[in-house]
Amino acid sequence: MVSGGSGITPFISVIRELIFSSSVLKIKTPKILLISSFKSSSDLTMLDLILPISGGPLDLSGLRLQVEAYVTREKEPATENVKPLQALWFKPKATDAPASAILGPNSWLWLGAVISSSFVIFLVLMGLLTRYYIYPIDHNTGLDYPTSAQAAFNILLMCVSIAITASGAVLWNKKQNTMEARQVQNMEGSSAYGSPASFYNSDKELESLPRQSLIQSTKVHYGERPDLKSK
Repeated sequence: MVSGGSGITPFISVIRELIFSSSVLKIKTPKILLISSFKSSSDLTMLDLILPISGGPLDLSGLRLQVEAYVTREKEPATENVKPLQALWFKPKATDAPASAILGPNSWLWLGAVISSSFVIFLVLMGLLTRYYIYPIDHNTGLDYPTSAQAAFNILLMCVSIAITASGAVLWNKKQNTMEARQVQNMEGSSAYGSPASFYNSDKELESLPRQSLIQSTKVHYGERPDLKSK
């Protein structure tokens, strides 16, 4: 693969597909030689796009990749007025959880429970209202209770029923999430490998392995152009 500058873009997609085949599908991939030419050393950051952003560590041991990068307008790496890139790692809290519906991962089941429970509570409240408030008035006066007032009471009871059941479901899920977070925190604190930070550091080391492998397979040439005939 031969590219110059931003022409490396299609080859990045090809290499990412080969990384997926090698790391996830465990398929043997061909040997790859990527020859890329850049004007300045700052353009070498485009090589970082070769590694896909994924949720888990990648195994590049089965990928036979060799990168030959050429910087044509610089004879040596620039060291002045260059701030090294620094990765900032944020340690998550034990109470953090993946984004999901407010009723948890089984939100559809909870929604059905809220609707059915609300309907039952509404019927009970409406029966109590009719038996102990509307019926005595109709019975004593001999007149029908106003329909508009009865409809307003029904709407109010419906809102109250939904609010009670929905609040109960949300508080129950919040309590369960808090209990699970405490269990995870206790398991991390009682681990034989040390403090919870050890898990975080090990994850960081696993994520840095693919980048180290890419750096080891990359060779940068300054002040020269690629000799395609010799390749």
